Amino acid sequence: MTEELELIYDEFKTSNEKSLNHLEGELIKIRAGKASPSMLQGVMVEYYGSMTPIQQVANVNTMDARTIVVQPWEKNMLNDIAKGIMNANLGLNPQNNGEQLLIAVPPLTEERRRDLVKRAKAESENAKVGIRNHRKDALDMIKDLKKDGLSEDMEKVAEEEIQKITNSFIKKVDDLLEIKEKDIMTV
Repeated sequence: MTEELELIYDEFKTSNEKSLNHLEGELIKIRAGKASPSMLQGVMVEYYGSMTPIQQVANVNTMDARTIVVQPWEKNMLNDIAKGIMNANLGLNPQNNGEQLLIAVPPLTEERRRDLVKRAKAESENAKVGIRNHRKDALDMIKDLKKDGLSEDMEKVAEEEIQKITNSFIKKVDDLLEIKEKDIMTV
């Protein structure tokens, strides 16, 4: 029975790691006022008839804390890349100088910062809901093991272990949110 419990723990940890990784990815997309190439992650560009991630058609870098530079590998892609950035609805306005796109990242207003913090909190709450759903699944598996002969003492120990793992992942989510909140609110 302990092997089955170890499998449940491992599966539970793995699914929670996925929730945490997803949260990290979503938080990266929330800009904190400083220009960063990761702000354009997820931007899709039409490239010879198919939608392609911007990183596969151009080099994305920062010139300074307020400017992103997009250097396409083919100059004829400038307009398509600009259109892709506009369609991504990031609130960014690329300027085409014939060689590359320059994107000035506007400073965030206090109101916009609060909105971004709300969005970060919503994403972290989604991650917590995912972790709680994984906990429910793990507890259901433990109940199934009880039907197959797992003792009540072992069931209690397993439930406590699942709760301990849950608490540690919820703490990680809170820590990520706290870091992102500071990042957003720092002027």
